[in-house]
Amino acid sequence: MRYLLARYATAMDRFSVFVGHGCSILFFACIIASALEVVMRYGFDSPTTWSTELSMTLCATAWVLAVGYVTERNRHISITMLEILVGERVWHIFRLVQLVAAFVAVSLLARAVWGPALKVIGRPEFSGTAMNSLQPSYLKVLLLVGCLFYLLQLAANIIRWFQGTEKETVGGH
Repeated sequence: MRYLLARYATAMDRFSVFVGHGCSILFFACIIASALEVVMRYGFDSPTTWSTELSMTLCATAWVLAVGYVTERNRHISITMLEILVGERVWHIFRLVQLVAAFVAVSLLARAVWGPALKVIGRPEFSGTAMNSLQPSYLKVLLLVGCLFYLLQLAANIIRWFQGTEKETVGGH
């Protein structure tokens, strides 16, 4: 069983890194869309109706999907001063408390967005802007997917904590 859990944690880590690296392309696409909007608006006096919505959607997608990568790398916001004050042994216990608290909180968030996400799959919502995209529907489903990715990576980190194979974080979080 220990071997299967370790394999799961390794597979989840790899998946999170793959998705996290893939999200960097979305930020680059957002930069291109924003630059194009600036050129169209100020260079040709012909602003687009889609660039703002597209940029928000791309950044939101990258931000939500990269949560597994950030969690796998232990690069989330943390109170590093507390880590220094309490010592390594107590900090190790705090780390488990943090992982479990995050798992509970994200589980509650996933439960809260479950209904709205399923609702928009059956009856899509539109943005009501000039573009009138499916952005609200997409983002509701995306938030649920992001919660599930986060929970899967938190489970992998908890497995690593119990097996004593958690990755070291050097130089703060």
